[in-house]
Amino acid sequence: MNYTFASATILLILITDPIGNIPIFANALRHVAPERRSRVILREVLIAFILLLTFMFIGEGFLRLMNLSELSLQIGGGVILFLIALRMIFPPPSADTPDPAGEPLIVPLAIPAIAGPSALATVLLLVSQAPDRRMEWIGALSITMAISAIILVLAERIQRVAGDRFVVALERLMGLVLVAMSIEMMLRGIKTFALQLGRA
Repeated sequence: MNYTFASATILLILITDPIGNIPIFANALRHVAPERRSRVILREVLIAFILLLTFMFIGEGFLRLMNLSELSLQIGGGVILFLIALRMIFPPPSADTPDPAGEPLIVPLAIPAIAGPSALATVLLLVSQAPDRRMEWIGALSITMAISAIILVLAERIQRVAGDRFVVALERLMGLVLVAMSIEMMLRGIKTFALQLGRA
């Protein structure tokens, strides 16, 4: 599946799921002083950005080391995205994050809330499919992190103005879009695999 700059940005936004992270951040920052919450959020987003950016540059080497093909990564990535989308649409009852005392650092906000396994797999997929367009993927990731930072800094206001029901409904809508993208990814991978079998 050939991604454009716009489609890659949308995919990364759906994967990092800033809307779905609103309750996780609100719960984790409950014991943090209100005047420090914005700084903590920006710090955690920056840590996640650095981790994902690093993975973009070591991704090709990782694929070679593990002897993985782009096709297997595409089909496997589609399956993972599909499962994540189902969790967005039908969240498990026990999905609440533990309420830590004090100020969180790296875990659970930067990792895995923002830079989780799905986000790492996505940036790896983008770079493996078009390594010559790495600057585009860095730009898409930068926009994604900026949007995540804005949404999470404004999380309390969004919840207060829009209400929890709107946030949940938007989360379900993002999940539906991600379902369609994941199925398209799997279908293209299976089609490519079938063509390779036909040539063999």
